[in-house]
Amino acid sequence: MLPSIFGGNLFDDFGGFPFSGFNHHNTDLMKTDVKENNNNYELTVDMPGVEKENVKAELKDGYLTISATSGYSTDEKDNNGRYIRRERHYGSCIRSFYVGTSVTQDEIKASFKNGTLKLTVPKKEEKQLPNNNYIQID
Repeated sequence: MLPSIFGGNLFDDFGGFPFSGFNHHNTDLMKTDVKENNNNYELTVDMPGVEKENVKAELKDGYLTISATSGYSTDEKDNNGRYIRRERHYGSCIRSFYVGTSVTQDEIKASFKNGTLKLTVPKKEEKQLPNNNYIQID
């Protein structure tokens, strides 16, 4: 059996310890549900293990960008204080959504509880630009 090198983890085909926890392509980060209502959109973003102070939301040029950082450390020692195992994990994730240039920062409502970020973004009409692509010739 050849290891997967295209689209998969090289260590997936070996199975089990020590490679079972090694995954660079974690698809569970920032899973987002977007619900459309009459007057707004509701975004529900799952961020398990992330603390509220490590979450940021920014509106710039019509894009709502959500970023989060997380980290943890596991230390285990024997009775003599020598390390048996030390593991650390630190990471960050960013998602962006185009919400339009008519939406302002003050109109977006956000709350964070139990690892879930909820955002309410109002629906607004975008300014229609003329569909005329002609260049005026003098």
